[in-house]
Amino acid sequence: MTSPASRLTRNDAKTLSLSALGGALEFYDFVIYVYFANVVGHLFFPADMPEWLSQVQTYGIFAAGYLARPLGGIVMAHFGDMLGRKRMFMFSIFLMAVPTLAIGLMPTYDTIGIAAPLLLLLFRVMQGAAIGGEAPGAWVFVTEHVSPRHTGFACGTLSAGLVAGILMGSLVATAVHASMSTEEVNEWGWRLPFILGGALGFVTMYLRRWLQETPVFTEMEARQELAEELPIKTVIKGHVPSVAISMAVTWVLTAAVVVTILMTPALLQKLAGLDPQLSLEANSLAIVALFIGCISAGALADRFGNGLILGIFSLGLALSYAAFFSLMLTDTSLLFVLYPLVGFFAGLTGVVPAVAVKSFPPAIRFSGLSFSYNLAYAIFGGTTPLIVSMLLKYDALAPVYYVSLVCVVGIASALAVIRFRRQLDLSPVQP
Repeated sequence: MTSPASRLTRNDAKTLSLSALGGALEFYDFVIYVYFANVVGHLFFPADMPEWLSQVQTYGIFAAGYLARPLGGIVMAHFGDMLGRKRMFMFSIFLMAVPTLAIGLMPTYDTIGIAAPLLLLLFRVMQGAAIGGEAPGAWVFVTEHVSPRHTGFACGTLSAGLVAGILMGSLVATAVHASMSTEEVNEWGWRLPFILGGALGFVTMYLRRWLQETPVFTEMEARQELAEELPIKTVIKGHVPSVAISMAVTWVLTAAVVVTILMTPALLQKLAGLDPQLSLEANSLAIVALFIGCISAGALADRFGNGLILGIFSLGLALSYAAFFSLMLTDTSLLFVLYPLVGFFAGLTGVVPAVAVKSFPPAIRFSGLSFSYNLAYAIFGGTTPLIVSMLLKYDALAPVYYVSLVCVVGIASALAVIRFRRQLDLSPVQP
């Protein structure tokens, strides 16, 4: 067994890098929809539909992907706890690649009518089920390969990999808009990012062949210590506090990613009149800062504790986003200065999984994390765009109010982690 004091081995580094790369490609597949939401809204719904209703329905299909996450996550986590982490790690990318490729090739509303949005809904549900197993499975997979001393860094590195997938989506969207006219994008250019994502998904499947089952699961299997009943049943019966804290920190993660990174470019285009290409360039820079923030938060959490770092980053995100977004409504001259600052503090997403992973014992870790993470993401992440979009009808600062509220939840969660860390940290990552 690896000593807690040991450094990352070459095999650890290989596992982290391959897992992060695979996660990046899978997250690219999931988020590319957001960057072309406006185009999709025009192509997959009736042309005479009011603009606001088209946007609501477009984001409604976006939300459907999140609502499918708990089911996919729970099913894959069940088999991950019973049959092995690696098998589900392979299956999740296959389930993502197929619908992503299909979206890029499918006909629009003008060709097949109502079947177009229905098929789009089906494919988003499939993507949601896939991502529901991917992120929790990846966090469990990498942390069970490294010593407990490096849990935060491992989670932060993997989260940075997932962020890299968002950055890929932003860069591809920027390239498409920069190299094509609006007419070309609407006619066929929007398809290219989805086709590329599907192809990269199959590349990821090949890469993951080189990963090995985690030593934690292998040891539990050898000792016959796997869950004796349905893992999710054990989670619900005996680990409610762990579920509660994991759901709370996941809510913070959703605000950090969905509002400040995924929604903000489109909001700035609409509310501040920002050029689409300029907003995407700034978004790409913010995502680079988010990448750095994830790794930094994870490494700092290993040194100073998960609770303290979560609290500091939550406060930083609330203050920086309030200053950034409110200023952008009247003056965009500091766009490339303030948006990266927001991105860095959104790096709290690097410490969130470390809190959740440590909250469950090994036999039910995958199921506990997946249930908590995906249920919270379905409730908060999937509905966030709809809530913010509706609130914008009353106040242009609605995104700021929402992010601030959730950051208060983050600070409260941080205090709970500090206060009750003995109860929450039920076991080290390795048994």
